[in-house]
Amino acid sequence: MWRKLRIVILLFVLATVAQQAWLSDRDLDWGDNLYVALYPVNVDGSAKVAAYIRTLTPQQFEPLTEYFSAQAQRYGLAVYHPFAIRLGDTVQGNPPLPPRAASAVQAMWWSLKFRWWAWRHSPAMQVKPKIRLYLLYHDPGKVKALSHSTALSKGRVGLVNLFGDPAADEQNMVIVAHELLHTVGATDKYDLAMNRPLFPDGYAEPERTPRHPQKLAELMAGRIPVSESEAEIPQNLQHTVIGPATAREIQWVKTR
Repeated sequence: MWRKLRIVILLFVLATVAQQAWLSDRDLDWGDNLYVALYPVNVDGSAKVAAYIRTLTPQQFEPLTEYFSAQAQRYGLAVYHPFAIRLGDTVQGNPPLPPRAASAVQAMWWSLKFRWWAWRHSPAMQVKPKIRLYLLYHDPGKVKALSHSTALSKGRVGLVNLFGDPAADEQNMVIVAHELLHTVGATDKYDLAMNRPLFPDGYAEPERTPRHPQKLAELMAGRIPVSESEAEIPQNLQHTVIGPATAREIQWVKTR
């Protein structure tokens, strides 16, 4: 009996996930903006982070909307605001975290568990979002370095690790923007082992002479190359751009 019930539940989850993925693939024509829900999560239960989350306002995330608007205009996108970003209610309870060094089967199973969790932890919004990002805020007094964030284009959901501290707000925006583009098909453009931007797609100005130091970061590379062996984290969104390769991946530029 229990085995049959588990199979039924799993089939339901698979059907729901498949439907979401099919709908997601259809809505990326940029004929209209995509609504994005940002759900804060106090991931380590810190009183400091709880107090920080209470101070969050929709206005704090307007720079994200304006950044994507400015970048979209560089590529002649018809829709003025490609993303309509909205701050949602705080989510109670932590999501399943991606396993380290996972096999393909483990990664797929985690993906299913996460999307099931997200389906159950999506507080209602005025407009149903097409993209859901869970902002996992950490206490910088307890966590010195953030784990890698993860976002999925299938289902358009993501886990974004951030510091719950006003001093980190501007760099937090860069991380959120990076993960948001993963949900619409953008890929990383840095060496995963060395955390260095890949040339040329991971460079904001690959044609620059001399090549180094660069002044800006390509958003999906995440760092500003200052030499052949060194790269710096951008302080804010104003120090980043969306490069042509990323624009093609997210269909801001149509390939023939």
